[in-house]
This record gives sequence, structure tokens and C-alpha cells, in this order.
Amino acid sequence: MIEKVNPSHPDKVADRIAGAIVDLAYTKAINPRIAVEVLIGHKNCKIIIESSEEFTIEEIEPIVFRIAGKMAIECIMAKQDEHLAKNQHKHIRCGDNGIFKGVPLTKNEKIISSIAKCIYERYEYDGKYILTDDKFICCQSNAKNEELERYLKEIFIDRKVIVNPLGEWTGGTDVDTGATNRKLGSDMAQSVTGGGLHGKDLSKADVSVNIYAFLKAQETGKVVELCCAIGDDTIDGKPYTEIVEIARNYINKIGGFEKFAEWGLY
Repeated sequence: MIEKVNPSHPDKVADRIAGAIVDLAYTKAINPRIAVEVLIGHKNCKIIIESSEEFTIEEIEPIVFRIAGKMAIECIMAKQDEHLAKNQHKHIRCGDNGIFKGVPLTKNEKIISSIAKCIYERYEYDGKYILTDDKFICCQSNAKNEELERYLKEIFIDRKVIVNPLGEWTGGTDVDTGATNRKLGSDMAQSVTGGGLHGKDLSKADVSVNIYAFLKAQETGKVVELCCAIGDDTIDGKPYTEIVEIARNYINKIGGFEKFAEWGLY
């Protein structure tokens, strides 16, 4: 049993805004330090940015308006804590404490990811999907039930299909609020750990070690479990800088942190 949401779900909108701000930080420095939290809903967007880099509201507004539409923005910007900054002063070391798990994707997890992307290609609205061994549940804002049911039966015919149990609805950030890192199951499947993937730079283990553990699990077909303490320079027998570069290559390959936020790791 697995749940997946698409890039227009309010929580994913928040993740995408946070990711776009991290992308902006990487245009200002090769290795910026940044953590972004976003809460969005009902024509308001609240953003907190802790970073080594400086931003202006004129840089932040276009990001929010492009991803979420025009709304009121409240943005708090602060410098990174001096103790955390010292941790990365001479070279990149593990930026936080954490436990991490990578798990090979199951057949159902691959199926729901593929179906979610097919639906979103056709209906670019807020959607949430659940897949079990005998049914597929779909809540898809703004798509007409009858049309959506017909399409789902075309692309997905081996299980019972349930569409919008409460009837047609509009969804979006005026119906539901969104917050960063609130859809970790959708982002990581069974690889869910203690830290969120989005709104953070690559020095954060929540980003780099989670990506590394996930990729290693897919490659080896085995569960990968790791832990680290802030300041560690070696994890899983590898220099932390090497793990960061593996994650950097992955992020660059998919098109940046905002693109990463759209679907997570799968």
C-alpha cells in the first residue's frame, strides 16, 4: 500500500517553492548553506529562510507567483547559526545528526509513480493517489469524475478504481494548506527517515545521505541503513564530500532542487 501526490498538491507547492529558493542560493555560491520552510494557503505564503546567502523580496516574489499564483508573501530572512556555520568553515562535513534508510522500490511503488505522472501529464491539477493490491484511489481536483474514470480505466485496468469519493471538488491551496516536507511517504516510499528532503543545501545529510542511501538500495537491491553525527566527515566508509558529490550529480541530472521537489525520489 502506497500513497503518491503530484506537484500541484499544496504540500508539493510548498516543497517546490523551497526548492526554487535553494536553486537561487546555488546561483549565488558553489556551496551555499540554506534551510527554507514554507507554509502556504488561502492566498498567503509564509517563508522562513536561514542562509549564508542574502536574498531580496524582489527575488522571492517571482518564485512564489510562478509556482503558486499571486498572493500575499511574508518572508523572514536570517543568517545561519554561527555554530552551524563553523561546522562547515574549512570543508564540507555532515551538516546535521540523523538516521537514514534506503529501500529498493517495490512493483506497486513503481506502478503508482508511473500512473501519477501519466495523470498529471493530462490533468495538471492537485491530485492524491493510493494504490493497494486490489484498488486504486484517486482524488484529482478540477478533473471531471466521469472523464477521469474513463482515462484511468484506459491506463490502469487490473484493479478497482475509486475516483473522488466525496464528489468533484476544486482542491488547491484555497481548500488545503501546504507545508514543506509533509509528504515524505510520497517522496521516499519505504525509505522514510527522520529528516525531510526539501528546502536544504547539499551539506545537509537529510538531502545528501538520503539520496545516497536510496540510490545504493536501488543498485544493490538491499535495504541500506546509515546514521551520522553533525561534523562527521565519513559515512558508510566514504568521505562525506564524495556522498555530497553523488547527491549533487543526481540533483543536477534531474534539473535542480525545484524539479527534485516535484516528485521526490521516485
